[in-house]
Amino acid sequence: MRQDIVHEGAKELSYEIREIAKLAHQIEGAGKRIYWENIGDPIAKGSHVPEWIKDIVQNAVKQDETYGYSPTKGLTKTREYLAAERNKTQQGNISPDDILFFNGLGDAVAKVYTYLDRTVRVIGPSPAYPTHSSAEAAHAGAPHLTYLLNPRRNWLPDLEDLRNKVQYNPNITGILIINPDNPTGMIYPKMVLDQIVELAREFDLFLISDEIYGNIAYGEERMYSLAELIDDVPGIVMRGLSKEIPWPGSRCGWIEVYNKHKDKNFERYIDAIENAKMLEVCSTTLPQAVLPEIFSDERYPKHLESRAAFYRKRAEEAYTALKDIPGITVMKPQGAFYISVVFDDPSIGEKSSLPIEDENIRRIIENVLREKSSDKYFVYYLLGATGICTVPLSGFNSALAGFRVTLLEEDDETFSYVFQTIAEKIREYLP
Repeated sequence: MRQDIVHEGAKELSYEIREIAKLAHQIEGAGKRIYWENIGDPIAKGSHVPEWIKDIVQNAVKQDETYGYSPTKGLTKTREYLAAERNKTQQGNISPDDILFFNGLGDAVAKVYTYLDRTVRVIGPSPAYPTHSSAEAAHAGAPHLTYLLNPRRNWLPDLEDLRNKVQYNPNITGILIINPDNPTGMIYPKMVLDQIVELAREFDLFLISDEIYGNIAYGEERMYSLAELIDDVPGIVMRGLSKEIPWPGSRCGWIEVYNKHKDKNFERYIDAIENAKMLEVCSTTLPQAVLPEIFSDERYPKHLESRAAFYRKRAEEAYTALKDIPGITVMKPQGAFYISVVFDDPSIGEKSSLPIEDENIRRIIENVLREKSSDKYFVYYLLGATGICTVPLSGFNSALAGFRVTLLEEDDETFSYVFQTIAEKIREYLP
């Protein structure tokens, strides 16, 4: 081309959660059964949407208005319902105009970072969810900035690390929280959230809290929404339908904006996001239309309680299978539906391997590993040897050697097999 047409931030875009699936499909084609533990899709792992929710959706499909555009910000009645619920439960103070719908949180994440000034940075947790870290890095044309989550302290954030990075990098103007956290399953305690809010106030920052798993919390710590604690600090809370109904194919997420008018700069930024959404006309109407009826149904709280209990049981089973293995660090998840394992020796990939009986699959894996960093070795050998597809922690913008596994499998025997096999292979892999 007469000029370079690729944005310099494009090199920062990566999504290991799906990238490893390409290799897994190749292994599957070679005759190996694959256990898809890489992606957080409850439906793919056997979760069933309750019939009463399907009935609500089916009734909405019969209404002509469901097929039309919604207002740019989202259906008025739906935004009124969400605002009223937040205010009724004292989880924030917002109006319907402070809520903006998107085609899934991926769409929201892209716009939140795209319309920041190129010099502005948003620091996020590490391990980092790649949709956020890649979008922020691509916007800046530089690697994503992170504060550390400590795997030996229940994955709690290192607040001293966060403060130092905020204090000595004046381009950091926002802090990202993912709560409950993906990939670690950690829930930010109230004391930690209070300190992050105070840090944002001290340095005149805005906050983003991705709470897509906010109703999948099952640990001892109560799940606090940032909306409850944000006070007068500008911020954005992200929510959606995909994980809790579950309805990932709905592509329906929204942001709640807090204290928009407290800062003129923040107000102009939110206006830019709203204007960008206006150019798309609107987000998908159907899931917005059914949201109030589903959320207000007396069966919905019991549905959420049942799902949380299921994942609590799965978290306990997974943790029990892994916790006593020497050479790794693993913490019991408190929310979401993932568990992360860290190898205590970060260079273990250069020293070890797993036998793969099928010669064709072994060649595929070893050819791929020639181009991969050592932190990915266990994950790829595990895939080739057992068909269990997990995600290396390096795919979450982390220097830790380890991997993430889902807790989604509905079949008890399959779930037990996957985690007993992972435990067996870790012991085999470690010297």
